[in-house]
Amino acid sequence: MIKKWLRLVYIFYIVNRYCLLNEPIRATQIRSLRFFIYFNPFNYVRSNRKSDHGIRLRIALERLGPIFVKFGQALSTRQDILPPKAIEEISRLQDDVPPFSGKIAISQIEKSIKKPISEAFKYFDENPLASASIAQVHRAILHNGDKVVVKVLRPNIHKILKLDTALMLTFAKLISSIFPNLKRFKPIEVVNEINQSLLDEIDLLREAANASQLRRNFENSDIQYIPKIYWDYTSSKVMVMEEVDGLSISDISKLDALGIDRKLLAERGVQIFYTQVFRDCFFHADMHPGNLFIDATNPNDPKYISIDFGIVGTLNRDDQQYLAGNFLAFFKRDYKKVAELHIESGWVPADTRVDALESAIRTVCEPIFEKPIKEISLGYTLMRLFQVARRFNMEVQPQLILLQKTLINIEGLGRQLYPELNLWETSRPILEKWMREHVGIKGFIRRSQEHLPKVSEKLPEIPDVIFEILQHTQNSLRANKNFNEIELNKTVQPSKSKFFLILGSILAGAGAFYSLNSDSELLLNLQTFIKNHNSSILSIGIISIIYYILKKER
Repeated sequence: MIKKWLRLVYIFYIVNRYCLLNEPIRATQIRSLRFFIYFNPFNYVRSNRKSDHGIRLRIALERLGPIFVKFGQALSTRQDILPPKAIEEISRLQDDVPPFSGKIAISQIEKSIKKPISEAFKYFDENPLASASIAQVHRAILHNGDKVVVKVLRPNIHKILKLDTALMLTFAKLISSIFPNLKRFKPIEVVNEINQSLLDEIDLLREAANASQLRRNFENSDIQYIPKIYWDYTSSKVMVMEEVDGLSISDISKLDALGIDRKLLAERGVQIFYTQVFRDCFFHADMHPGNLFIDATNPNDPKYISIDFGIVGTLNRDDQQYLAGNFLAFFKRDYKKVAELHIESGWVPADTRVDALESAIRTVCEPIFEKPIKEISLGYTLMRLFQVARRFNMEVQPQLILLQKTLINIEGLGRQLYPELNLWETSRPILEKWMREHVGIKGFIRRSQEHLPKVSEKLPEIPDVIFEILQHTQNSLRANKNFNEIELNKTVQPSKSKFFLILGSILAGAGAFYSLNSDSELLLNLQTFIKNHNSSILSIGIISIIYYILKKER
């Protein structure tokens, strides 16, 4: 408890020293709070009063320690909370901290793997290769000769996280009660969301699973390599991963000295990101230069090497279609389509006027096209679309904000490598291919193939279900003395004809699916059954549909 109060006093001291509450307090109508500015005992230790608010926020977070640094880094994805200048400043937060002792690291590892370090590794370097706020990394060699890196969590990091996030939550509740005008930013929900993100990040077992998923997604890829995880030595506190030699992507002079095609490298970075988003629905959300290296074995065919998979994002199909459709409509300047997509996706209320949203989007997007197309940022465009949509009560999902931030990072990296990079020409083929495969006829066939096994399991139940419906209808009508036999027939006959329509559609569809040229394994079992009966099934299906049509005409 004493530690908690001492920590609370220190946080309050830092917040006041860097004048972080001045602007919100001046904005409030509560006089006692404005009075507090002038009679605050910490006034005498204030510094940097005239500095930009974003700079003061960044320095304060760095002073408060690793958890607050991580909190600030997560907060930098929330353009809905902080102004652009503050976002830009806290994006520069550094989490370089002094390393902890190699002896402590060895002790942590031995507790985790439940064996002496000498039994696990032929060689272990006690001097850390890198040190950050959450963990540090050591080089090692396994007994089979494999070179690896060992990531070890900082001692007591869970206790520190628990204490600091509890205090953050206290501050969030205090802010919500004192500053009603800040409630719309949902400070309590933001703290809880970021807390969960930090908990995920300090679970090295989860990070290892993320790495394995990405490695599987890019197996045999010519453009990206994901190091192997050694699961026998990996736990929630220790992760052992293959060591891969690579050149820092920020070292432009070395890239040029080796003759690496920077234009190709920039295009491949964008391609990797869009492939993760639209092919895999699973993307590396921390693709900054510190986590990206280049395999320069073949300068004419460079390959990315990615590390640090504590932060990943996932998208569902609706999110994918929303993004792809928005980007394609945006570059066609079809603002009505962009507005319709926002409404259809459910991101804005269904009663939103399309013309009003279209006008707002046009106002924001038209000036963007005054720039050369090679200078247009899809990440920035997405951010502006989110900002406009919020005026129409849009609640942006966390995964989309994470994607937008990652997209800005990868675009910035691409233009750093090759300033003339045309992001639209690089990303358009991927977007158009995805739309062709998932929207329209091909999309219908793909979705049908995915659901066909479930449908085929239910086929035997359909006659019983329809019979029960008809029987229930008949019994209900018999119970009512006011209905006569003719009315009963009028009610049951349409159900019978609809049965023929359903049966006909299923059978005709089954016959049509057999005729598809598909390599999908989902269809093999059903196609095997249909093979010898295709003509009969298709014929019965068509006859059933014709029967339904004739009955309707009568």
